[in-house]
Parts: sequence; C-alpha cells; structure tokens
Amino acid sequence: MLEGGGRAVTNLPAHHNPRGGFRNPWTGGAQQGFRAFLKWRLERMRTALPSDPDPAELPSTAPAFDRPRAAHTRLTITWVGHSTFLLQIGGLNLLTDPVWSERASPVPWAGPKRWMAPGISFNQLPAIDAVVLSHDHYDHLDDATVCRLEARDPGARWFVPIGLGNWLRARGIHEITELDWWGEAALDSLMIRCAPAQHFSGRWPWGRDRTLWCSWSMSSASHRLYFGGDSGYHPEFARIAERCGPFDVALMPIGAYEPRWFMRPVHMAPEEAVRAAVDLGGPRLVPMHWGTFKFTDEPMDEPPQRARAAWLAAGQPEERFCQLRFGETLVI
Repeated sequence: MLEGGGRAVTNLPAHHNPRGGFRNPWTGGAQQGFRAFLKWRLERMRTALPSDPDPAELPSTAPAFDRPRAAHTRLTITWVGHSTFLLQIGGLNLLTDPVWSERASPVPWAGPKRWMAPGISFNQLPAIDAVVLSHDHYDHLDDATVCRLEARDPGARWFVPIGLGNWLRARGIHEITELDWWGEAALDSLMIRCAPAQHFSGRWPWGRDRTLWCSWSMSSASHRLYFGGDSGYHPEFARIAERCGPFDVALMPIGAYEPRWFMRPVHMAPEEAVRAAVDLGGPRLVPMHWGTFKFTDEPMDEPPQRARAAWLAAGQPEERFCQLRFGETLVI
C-alpha cells in the first residue's frame, strides 16, 4: 500500500490488505464469491426450505431498564432485536448496531423485512451516551436510524472501526472515535476496546472491504462485556479474553448460518458460537443475530434451540445461557 507521497507502507497488521482495505488474516476466512452466491440462490429455488414459525410465537416482553441511567455498579442488557442492544454499564447508556427501520436495505420499499418489531420503541429510548458499530452492513448500520439518533442525541459518542468515520461525518456526526483492532478509548470511566472479528464489509457489491469490521469489549469498574458483532468462528477469541477479559457476559451472534458451505466464513453456526464463548472463558452467553431478519435458510426459531443444546453439551451451567425475549432486560 502507498502513502500519499508514493512511499510504500511496511509492517502492516495482517488484517490490513497491502492493496488497500482489509481482510480476514486466518486460514478459512476467505469469503465466497459471486459465483458461489448464485449457486446458493439456485439451490434455494430448487429445494423446499424448512417452515418458519408465526412471528407471534417468538417471545417478547416489556423492557425493564433503568431511567435515566443505571447505577455505575449495575449492568443491564436489553435486547432490541438482531444485534441491537441497549446497554447500561458504568453509569452510561450505549447502543450496539442500532437498527429501528422496517427493512435491512438501502431502500425502504424492498429488502429483508423485520419479523419482529423492536423490543424497545425508538421513542422509549433513554438519552444515549454512546453507540458502537461493528461494520457497515445494512442490518447493522441503518442510515435512517443513525440520522434519528443524531437528531435526538447530538452529543453521543460513536465508536466505529477504521473507515466508517467519513460515512458518519457525511450525516453530520462529528463525535467519532475510529479504532483499529486492539485499539482502545475511554468514555468517562468506561474503557471501550476494538477487537477482531471474521467478516467482510461493503454496502454495495462493488467496493468491498474498504472499511474494517470488528467486535467490541466494554469494561467498567464493576463489569466487563463482550459484543461479538457479526463473525465467523476464528482463532482469536481466547486472545480477546486474555487482553480484554475476564468477561461477565458475551453477546454472541448465532444466526444466519445455512447453508454452511456458503456462510461458514462469515457467520457462526450456534455450535461455533458456543465454542467461541468457551474460548472467551465461559461467561454468560446472550444469543443475538437471530429471529429478526430472514437472510438464510435455517428456520427462524432454530438458532437458540441449537445454541442451548450445544451449551449444555459443552458442560456449561444452564443458568449462564441467557436467551432473552425481544425487549427483555437482563440485570447483572
């Protein structure tokens, strides 16, 4: 890669592509190409998929987070849906990958539609102090929601992986901290660290992997939390625990995994998510990235069933598997 004056940049981290942009640096992290995508779509047309439940069968409940903020010594985790959580940690209110739109799509009239309404309505939200983004895909970075949040909470700090700052600045947001893997920054007494993930980026078929993808850890004086973002299984989870843990709880993606031959590099199956949580030291596991948008071939209610079975098969305590209903608040 060349700097502005044409001088070669050496000693790049392994996840930085020398030709520009980013990559998964491990064996097995290479993405499937467009030809494989077409193969999957043709297979889908020829094969009867398992039936999905009625969305009304997916459990939901009223949120019970603290207003206006939780005490510094209290951690609350409220599942909005998919990878969106309201976190109250270190006396602050944070959102992860906020999406309140009806579709995960560049347009409001087409694309994957919500199965479940957000577990917290947008107007129910308390004042937001910070937002963390894992990457730029539409089910994690929603233009309309970003603009609504900036209008509502203009002082919020946005923590993002390298490359997303310009996208936010184009929407009038300037309180931005961009971090590379293993970078860290403080917000009041809360330490926020950017950690590896195995995925890809790009909001269009062209210009892929120009911005980074990541996971996050958040550490207060009383609690440590891991947010897995969107990821395939990779070998760095134990190192994340060594550098950022020990964790009280891990929010782990468990859905959008079938067919495995196509999805394995970028999405963990439930059994892999459990393996990753064990690598992280076996904190409480909160499943996410399921039940909200229909992207892949598995039934919408299958991921948590398989994750619970894998958790118990791994010898983990049943009470530390924390499957939340939509809108449910877990207090630690």
